[in-house]
Amino acid sequence: MEIDEQHNAALAKVAEIIGDAKFAMLTTLEKDGTLRSRPMATMQLDGDGNLWFFTSQSSPKIVEAKPDQQVNLAYMRTDKQDYLSISGAAELVHDREKMQDLWSPWVKPWFPKELDDPDLALLKVSIMEAEYWDAPDSATARADAHAHSHNAPLPRKSP
Repeated sequence: MEIDEQHNAALAKVAEIIGDAKFAMLTTLEKDGTLRSRPMATMQLDGDGNLWFFTSQSSPKIVEAKPDQQVNLAYMRTDKQDYLSISGAAELVHDREKMQDLWSPWVKPWFPKELDDPDLALLKVSIMEAEYWDAPDSATARADAHAHSHNAPLPRKSP
């Protein structure tokens, strides 16, 4: 997984947790209003606050995460008792160059045809807001990332 330098200082703690956790639970909203979660391997947190994942474009999550659909990503570092909840906008991306940059051999079991798999796509989640709880005091901090904004306030601890 690749963690780029964050242009938004508010995302520094977010990047730290994601870098250690690596896997997220992606929650989408089904047509009937039911929430549905599934694990996703994070491939990159880019410098603009976008998270990148490989996905199958025929997956139900793609329908549920229609363009600019709000999604949630939950990360946790159980060894440190740190928890992170991210709200963001999801977008299906077909960018072969980006796929080549992010490709890793451990993705192959899910996509045996590798980059030639016609069902392979990227899911980009632009972070809009992130909230985390870190031990030992379990205080909450919130980072209003506002996707692609470089002037977000620093996270603040809540009592």
